Amino acid sequence: MKFLNILFMIALLILAAGCVSKNNYQQKVNEAELLTADVAALTTTVTELRQDKQILHADLASLNSRLAEVLQDNSGLQRELLVATATHERQEGNLSLHQQRINALQAHNEELLADIKELNLALDKERIAREARLAKVRHTYEELVDALEGEIKRGELTISNLEGKLTVNLLNQILFDSGKTLLREEGKSVLKNLGDVLNRFPERALQVAGHTDNVPISGNLSQRFPSNWELSTARATSVIQFLQQEVGLPGNRMIAAGFGEFQPVASNTTVEGRAQNRRIEILLVPFESELVE
Repeated sequence: MKFLNILFMIALLILAAGCVSKNNYQQKVNEAELLTADVAALTTTVTELRQDKQILHADLASLNSRLAEVLQDNSGLQRELLVATATHERQEGNLSLHQQRINALQAHNEELLADIKELNLALDKERIAREARLAKVRHTYEELVDALEGEIKRGELTISNLEGKLTVNLLNQILFDSGKTLLREEGKSVLKNLGDVLNRFPERALQVAGHTDNVPISGNLSQRFPSNWELSTARATSVIQFLQQEVGLPGNRMIAAGFGEFQPVASNTTVEGRAQNRRIEILLVPFESELVE
């Protein structure tokens, strides 16, 4: 009985051992199948990854090519930027220079406008003063004409007012005999009346000028007066001396001048013309101004 029990136990043990081996085998088989499936899946994954790698390599090559193009374009843009920057700086410099010129021109223009304004004021002042002088000259002219009306009517003298210049003209035949420098009594009378009137205008200086015709000095007279210059000057001096000594006109108000035959007022081809050219002109000018104009 005891032996049978032992056999039974051995049989159970053998049976148990056989069951364990079979289970392990099946497990291993299952594991192998799973590994095979994993290997197949991994192989597929590796194949897909290799394909993705090739695609990525192609994309990388394309990107590198595009990058080279971009870098080349960027280099061109950099050069253009440098050129544009230099041009801009040059233009900025030119603009600054132009602005400086504009500012200088504006300043100069303002100076010119100020000068023009000042000049206009001066011109207005001068115009007013000139109008006042002309009015005064007209008044003096009217007084002279009124005071010497008799002498004018008798043809002993004429009075002219040309552009504000008052001139008294006396013919030589009234003042002097032919070839002489001594005043005739008739001439002294005329000069006396004229001098009395001129004394009313102390603000006027007198330029006394002698004039002749173009007939040359001849005979014994040429020893005293080599030309008409000397004769015309001597006659002007005789008039001044009379006005100073006999009428009382101050010597510092008068100047003597001789023009000879070189400022005729008529033709020397006729007797009448030569008579008009032989004359004494008394020019009234502002006192203390330049007498010979």
